[in-house]
Amino acid sequence: MSFSASPVTENRSVRSLFAGPGEQGRWLLWRAAGEAVLAGALVLVMYKGGGGVSYLKLEGGAATLGLIGVAVVLVSVRRRFPGAGVVGLAALMGVVPVVAPLTAVAAYTAARQIQTSRRRAGLLLAAVASAPVTCVMFAPWMGLSRWEFGLALGAVLATITVVVPGLVGTSVGQQDRLLRALRERAAAAEEARRLADSESRMRERSRIAAEMHDLVGHRLSLVSLHAGGLEMALLKEAPALQNEAALVRSATRDAMQELREALGVLGPVERDTGTDALTDATGTRADVEALVEESQSGGIPVAFSWEGPDLDGRPARVRRAVHRVVRESLTNVHRYAAGAHVSVAVRHTEERVAVEVRNGVPPVPPAAATGLGSGQGLIGLRERVALLGGAMEADRTPGGGFAVAADIPADPGPGAETADTAPYDNVPVAVDEPGSGFSALQRRLGGAVTGLLGLVGVVVLMMFGLVLVDQAQFTSLPASGEEPRLGMTRERVKRAVGWDDTASRAAATGHEPPRPVSATDCIYTNTSEEPKSGRLEIVRYCFRSDSLIAIDRITVPMVTEPPGGRTTHD
Repeated sequence: MSFSASPVTENRSVRSLFAGPGEQGRWLLWRAAGEAVLAGALVLVMYKGGGGVSYLKLEGGAATLGLIGVAVVLVSVRRRFPGAGVVGLAALMGVVPVVAPLTAVAAYTAARQIQTSRRRAGLLLAAVASAPVTCVMFAPWMGLSRWEFGLALGAVLATITVVVPGLVGTSVGQQDRLLRALRERAAAAEEARRLADSESRMRERSRIAAEMHDLVGHRLSLVSLHAGGLEMALLKEAPALQNEAALVRSATRDAMQELREALGVLGPVERDTGTDALTDATGTRADVEALVEESQSGGIPVAFSWEGPDLDGRPARVRRAVHRVVRESLTNVHRYAAGAHVSVAVRHTEERVAVEVRNGVPPVPPAAATGLGSGQGLIGLRERVALLGGAMEADRTPGGGFAVAADIPADPGPGAETADTAPYDNVPVAVDEPGSGFSALQRRLGGAVTGLLGLVGVVVLMMFGLVLVDQAQFTSLPASGEEPRLGMTRERVKRAVGWDDTASRAAATGHEPPRPVSATDCIYTNTSEEPKSGRLEIVRYCFRSDSLIAIDRITVPMVTEPPGGRTTHD
């Protein structure tokens, strides 16, 4: 009977059309739906609020609605396809200007999301170029009288809805990435500090193990020596007990070997050698006085005081801790506060041993290279004291000096280690600020309000620019300053009165007098005068070949469309 393994299929998560980098979840669909609704509402607001601007009117029926639908889709998928979103909306903006605010949103999102400066600049330049091109191409369909006005309209829209939001989005994106990098660096520094502290604690524990090896090894060596002597003595006096003495000596040798093997598991250990090696006098009053005298010989003024009996009757680990606290503190004074006055005080009671080393401000500030220590030595001291069930504090004094104070049990029993000595904290350091849910909601609301205010500002600037272009389209101020007269060429007349106005031509239909028989074509312009009695004055210039042969002024009724229907004032 054979078994065939079923093929292993990889579950690859498909990125949603509405997701940005690193985003996933079903809530993205609801967000996209909400954005689509808001985009449609914004287009409606632009249409209702821009009735005074001729090319903000939605004309073209189904084609215009289809273009608006495409714009809504592009703004919904702008995070997944930032390039297509901003360029496509910029091109549609040149045909349907009411989608201009959606272009501003897409430009801001794309500039904030794209990290490569070259790609971001190329994308924004393509969007800036596409708006004037489509405005010029569809100028007649939008009701613009000349292509120059289409170019001006595209330039205004591209500047306000692509360039300005793109610059803001670039700045915000760089700020976000900078904050992210700073958080990562802070997390890395915190992790490095935590590892250094853990290493310092492990080194101190290894040193303690080495000290215990020396102490216990010395005791076991004495036991083995006496057992050997006893074995030799029993060889003649009591041969029956010789095997027992040999067994004691063998057990002692095995204990020494097992102790070395157990210590070897810790790896290389740091040992104190020379005058600092562990002895029976380590940590006694004479030993501490020797440390003080050594510092005094090095030029450090040290005041020493001892209260209570000597520590020679206390456990070796207590005496060693006292020795280490005094020695490490005096070493730090030599490094970072040379010349400062130092006081060393030891107080020994029945239950506790208190050690305090305090120094003042050094007469000469330390060099910058040695003015700050790593603090790892103090961390090791704190670990050693904590393993005995004690506590240690090290901090600056109000006068500018430094103080180290340790409180150690005089006779710590087994298992004196407290909960404060757990050095191996494997909790990962968070990169992002944790914050509460309410704080995150506040940040999101603040960002939404800021974005809404920025969008309102873009719309106001855009409407101001569109009104200027719209007013410039219907001005009759001669471009050349020359009044048209019969016999002028067509080019000179156009420079004087502007291009043919399709709206004026349509308004004159049915109200103009017959054209001259020899006229080949005519151009129509309107005057800048205010309508009088509901009538507007239109000027018709008729040409034969390339020469002006007739100038006719025509008054046509103004047509308004009230809510109830269409009315003509005649």
